[in-house]
Amino acid sequence: MRVIGLTGGIGTGKSVVAKILADLGGVVVDADRVGHEVYEPGREGWRRVVDAFGAGIVGPDGRIDRKRLGAIVFSDPERLAELNRLVHPLIAEAIREKIAARRRAGSEEPIVVEAAVLIEANWRPLVDELWLVVALPERVIERLEKQRNLDRRAIEARMRAQLSDAERRIHADVVIDNSGTIEDLQHRLETLWRERVRARSSD
Repeated sequence: MRVIGLTGGIGTGKSVVAKILADLGGVVVDADRVGHEVYEPGREGWRRVVDAFGAGIVGPDGRIDRKRLGAIVFSDPERLAELNRLVHPLIAEAIREKIAARRRAGSEEPIVVEAAVLIEANWRPLVDELWLVVALPERVIERLEKQRNLDRRAIEARMRAQLSDAERRIHADVVIDNSGTIEDLQHRLETLWRERVRARSSD
């Protein structure tokens, strides 16, 4: 059972790639969703975060209000780093357990771990190979202006705050350029899946 790590910067189209890989037969583990599970009331992640950031981040329903938490951490790099130190190990362990559970069940379907911070969080050991999605900056800006209604200045600030594609490429086994059409992307992924995943599964 091969495990592929899928990562890339904001607006590059990781989720679109993950959807296509799922259609090709991959089992997608979305690190964002796993993170939401870690924050659930009663979980260790909930306790750690509330202890560190105070009861003011808890909403009326007892869940962590991610907007309140975001207002704190995204305006202070040190607090964001603190949050990451608290929850990244828990998310990594949850992903590791999901992979292990499929192995115990005898599953042979390839797993795709979709994680924007896969490199930054040092999750590379969780996967067999790392696929990086990139796109031209102008295409990223164009997509985010349409999809998230962000202005150009806000988008460029977010792009500067993240790991650069040059840094990501150092860790990548495969680079997928998603600057073109969806048809171009589909063809590229079908070829990769056939040559790097299915071929190796049959060895």
